[in-house]
Parts: sequence; structure tokens; C-alpha cells
Amino acid sequence: MIEIGSASTTSVEGTRELGRELAAVARPGDVLVLAGDLGTGKTALAQGFAGGLGVTERVTSPTFILARTYEGRLRLHHLDVYRLDHLQEAEDLGLAELVDDRSVTLIEWGDVIAPTLPPEHLELRLAYGAGPDDRTMRMAAAGRSWGERADELRRLLGRWAGVA
Repeated sequence: MIEIGSASTTSVEGTRELGRELAAVARPGDVLVLAGDLGTGKTALAQGFAGGLGVTERVTSPTFILARTYEGRLRLHHLDVYRLDHLQEAEDLGLAELVDDRSVTLIEWGDVIAPTLPPEHLELRLAYGAGPDDRTMRMAAAGRSWGERADELRRLLGRWAGVA
């Protein structure tokens, strides 16, 4: 993994805005892994990311149905694997089939299925900050495609450094 950097937000809307900006860097076939404790803003980031892709319908966490698909400038597959008990369930979910050259796949709790992730992915690790709505996000890239965008991602994060 290539460490890209970190960012801070001070509100749920700030976390969504960071997601919107991140969507501008997305390409077909991308996989983004959202990791962090309950309540750290994974779904808020996903909502912003979807909005940045032009998704107009309401984005909610797919915790109980595991996956939702939305249409925007790129198709977005939004997965939540929190409830999976075994890696085999992740394989049965058909992750390999969802990752294609016409869509972006965003996986909440994706770190729990790390062995099944494709070698090319971006990890976004969210954590609580000092205040009740403050969040920090650490970004790391795996694979050449994301590594090639490291400078672009660092510029994006630079706009969010020290916000909290």
C-alpha cells in the first residue's frame, strides 16, 4: 500500500463534500474501501461520492441488503459487508462480477474482506476526531492505477488538511 495522506472534516456535510470531491478522481473499474468504526462517516462519505458521480436518488447504507446500484456518470455499486460472517460470503456476493470497466465499486467495511479485494483499490480509513462531528480520513492506495493518481489525490487531501 502507498500511503497517500490524510484529511479532516468538522461536520457530516464536510464529510459528504470530501466524498463529492473524491468522485471527480474516480475512473471506471475503481474499487474504494471504506474502513472505520461505527459512526465514523462511511455512509456520509459514500453519499457525497455518489452525489459527485451525479447520482440523484437517495443513498443509504446497504447494511441489510448488502449491495445497491446507482446510476450517475459512472454506475456505482455500493456494498456494505459488515454483516458477513465468512470470507466465502464475500466471494458468494459476486464482488469480482461487480467490478467492471463501466462502474465504480465502493465497499463499506471492506477491510474485513481484505483477502477477497482486487489488487487495485483505494482504502479510506475514517476515524473520530476531537469534536463530536470531527472526522479524520487516512488514504492509502494499492496497485498501479491508484498509484498513478497519488499526486492528484494528495492535492485533493491538501485542501482538507487541518480543517478540524
